[in-house]
Amino acid sequence: MKDLKFKIDGKDYVAQVEELEEGKVKVTVNGKAYDVEVEHEAHHAAARPVAHVASASAAPAAVPASAAKVTAPLPGNITKILVSAGQKVKKGDVVMIMEAMKMENNITAEADGTVKAVVAQLGQSVNQGDVLLELEGVQAAAPAAAPAPKAAPAPKAAPAAAPAPKPAAPAAGAKTVNAPLPGTITEVKVKVGQAVKKGDVLVVMEAMKMANDIMAESDGTVKNILVQQGASVNVGDALVEVG
Repeated sequence: MKDLKFKIDGKDYVAQVEELEEGKVKVTVNGKAYDVEVEHEAHHAAARPVAHVASASAAPAAVPASAAKVTAPLPGNITKILVSAGQKVKKGDVVMIMEAMKMENNITAEADGTVKAVVAQLGQSVNQGDVLLELEGVQAAAPAAAPAPKAAPAPKAAPAAAPAPKPAAPAAGAKTVNAPLPGTITEVKVKVGQAVKKGDVLVVMEAMKMANDIMAESDGTVKNILVQQGASVNVGDALVEVG
């Protein structure tokens, strides 16, 4: 179990992260427990593909338009609001940015629709589950039925992923930036030898269905990169050394 202590808008939070089994962790924030499913891209990529045959039954009718609410996945502070009432958004569009656990988290729309109301305000502290945004006109159109495809040939075995390079010994005075939560590295933004400023984004990590910017905590130079794109990491794993 890993313990994390952090402060949001002057209020202290304590979080414990316990890995139950592959893909599932238990996160306890100030005594309140949550079961969290963590998707690992590397795991899904290695899974053996299975051929599926389309059903001959008719496609279901389109889902009627309805309203939806975008809620806060964690306690945090709203640092940017990127949409306004009446604006049309697509599924995956970033609607707000929330700072939580020393990370900038992109809050995205979960469906196409129109912004009915922006509930949260800039600079507001929110708790997990608080409504941030309301959407209307949300509709998921069902795809038309397709004829049964011919059986695909057996796929070639995916090449084994190259092992992550062993990191060199930490340079004198270097500071290690660690993973605050279990997740998957989706992008490495820096290179060895690159000069960075405090607050610069070093890597992007997907955790709890959010894209989290992992930032430099001080000015310096990138001494070592300890992860690769697509790597799955746990709480406390070293990501980048900055000195």
